[in-house]
Amino acid sequence: MSSGELVIEDLCAGIPGREILKGVSLTVRSGEVHAVMGPNGCGKSTLAHVLMGRPGYEVLSGRVTLDGVDLLALPTWQRARAGLFLAMQHPIEVPGVTLVDALGAGRPDVPADEVGPQFKPVDERLAEQADRIGFDRRFLERPLNVDLSGGERKRNETLQMTVLEPRFAVLDEIDSGLDVDALAAVGRRVLEATAEWGLGVLAITHFRRLLDVLPPDVVHVMADGKVVATGDRSLADLVDKSGYAGYR
Repeated sequence: MSSGELVIEDLCAGIPGREILKGVSLTVRSGEVHAVMGPNGCGKSTLAHVLMGRPGYEVLSGRVTLDGVDLLALPTWQRARAGLFLAMQHPIEVPGVTLVDALGAGRPDVPADEVGPQFKPVDERLAEQADRIGFDRRFLERPLNVDLSGGERKRNETLQMTVLEPRFAVLDEIDSGLDVDALAAVGRRVLEATAEWGLGVLAITHFRRLLDVLPPDVVHVMADGKVVATGDRSLADLVDKSGYAGYR
């Protein structure tokens, strides 16, 4: 199992002319699940976009490191190679590119004598992981996310994560669009990954229902671009009962 830290220090960022993140600090360690909750517009998705390097956002100050590597100095593809994965809130369609092709580029095959007999080609890993998460194998040969429902796209994001085996995963509302059974399958698979290879998770969500199937070690509440409260699972229960009004 790998060990490491994703460290966010006093991160200020936004879009041209508007500061959205106003000093976010938190640390996720390997094997931990951190939940980030908060009302609409508080900066949760901005945090995910800035961590992964989405164009259109600018960092004003602060640092983000993964095992000491300065992520903010790297282009998006190098952040991914360093071990960061983003499950998008709204996965896009990529016509003409199959899931096998996309993940083959993201996780190129390595000769077995270099990594040991446990290594398997991408197509074999995809089939195995699809079965574990209940993702229909017929979708594996389709263009990426084309003609998939919202829930199927979220399963697809989780499937990609398990094939790539990143060090840390940012899950931007992975629970939206999932029915009860799909939510249970996704939550269970992410939780298994924290034990299988020490995946560290930063799960962004509005609601407690994700945390019922993906129990967090730490819960953060964001408001107005800042982390305004941090605690254990009981903090999510409190938010579920009282709402976000007290944190604005």
